[in-house]
Amino acid sequence: MRNVVGAALGFLLSSSLCAQDWPGWRGAGHDGKASGFQAPASWPEELRRGWQVEVGEGHASPALADGRYFLHVRQGDSEVALCLDAATGKELWREALEVKYDPPPDAKSYGKGPFASPLVAGGRVYTFGIKSTLSCLDARTGKLLWRADFKDRFPKPEAEWGTAASPVLVDGKVVVHVGGGPGKHRDGKGRGGVVALDAADGTVKWAWEGDCAGSATPVPVTVGGVPQLVTQTESLAVGLSPADGKLLWELEFKSQYNQNAVTPVVLGDLAILSGYQMGVRAYRIGGPKPEPAWQTREASMFMSSPILKGDRLYGFSEMGSGQFFCLDAKSSETMWTGEARQGTNAALVDAGAVLLGLVTPGPTDRKPSHLVVFGATDKEYEEKARYKVSDGPAFAHPVLSGKTIAIKDRTKFALWTLP
Repeated sequence: MRNVVGAALGFLLSSSLCAQDWPGWRGAGHDGKASGFQAPASWPEELRRGWQVEVGEGHASPALADGRYFLHVRQGDSEVALCLDAATGKELWREALEVKYDPPPDAKSYGKGPFASPLVAGGRVYTFGIKSTLSCLDARTGKLLWRADFKDRFPKPEAEWGTAASPVLVDGKVVVHVGGGPGKHRDGKGRGGVVALDAADGTVKWAWEGDCAGSATPVPVTVGGVPQLVTQTESLAVGLSPADGKLLWELEFKSQYNQNAVTPVVLGDLAILSGYQMGVRAYRIGGPKPEPAWQTREASMFMSSPILKGDRLYGFSEMGSGQFFCLDAKSSETMWTGEARQGTNAALVDAGAVLLGLVTPGPTDRKPSHLVVFGATDKEYEEKARYKVSDGPAFAHPVLSGKTIAIKDRTKFALWTLP
């Protein structure tokens, strides 16, 4: 009877997990939307943990495709790509690459990575390591198909704080942001750029070498009928042509320490940007030169990337020692601000009528991480549930699918289920 029940549970989990893949950074649209998640009518007092496995260190967000989770973690001196069965957590394959790395002093508390999320596309998995090594693996077997390390192109391939920008797929090309240096705010000189490689064989198709990498991931958008890749570099915001890497526009955008880590969002011709102690700013990017549209100091994002729902922007502000907020994305008007002192960072996911924020303390704080559920309304902050999901930091994005929520903390990966 126990085996029958176990098999039935495995089947149900597998069936629900096929509802919606999460193939890379912030999901299929790189916008944090989990359309296949089945939110309950009323949230339970507790989540049920289905399984939990020790996988390794790092804050890279997991990916989900075809009933399998894909992770990129550190085990000792190696970066390891892992494939786990989504229903059981069983390891199906692993591929390891020795990558010794010593973080700069200011980044030691965040560990040795990796930070960039795996990308799953066309039966392949692309991982981007802490030192900007891009690997292409067969998604079914883990076999290495090709690898690029950029050592011959850039004196220092990784960004100053270690590679964190995730790879994205655009028109058959894998796009990554590589290169760094001592840091411009320390009077150093760095080199870097956005590079597009053929997804099939790793051949470089184009490169824009206009600035070092920050920690933000490029996002493909279309503005006025023109496709663009919009991203924040170490000290700029830029729009690039995905066809050839041509620079369409740029503007200076320097956050403190030049660490730009917030993924941009685009509404019509408005590019909405933020950074540490920079507030939130919008620029019109429909022409050759960006034009300021609005800015507000009532919210500011450090590492947490926002969610756009219609013309409402939901995010997690560094102000007030961490608080959720809602802005009118067309005017910058603050609709509401949640309670202060929530944590250091929140990874946000749009689940339709509700939003989920994985709120974490600082990287060295001995405090738990919580999954917070709140209403997607512009009337007021309406918290519906709060669950403890880890005893320590959890910076990776949760992966929602069917009635399951998968969460990676510093070393563990767990599947939580809803009734």
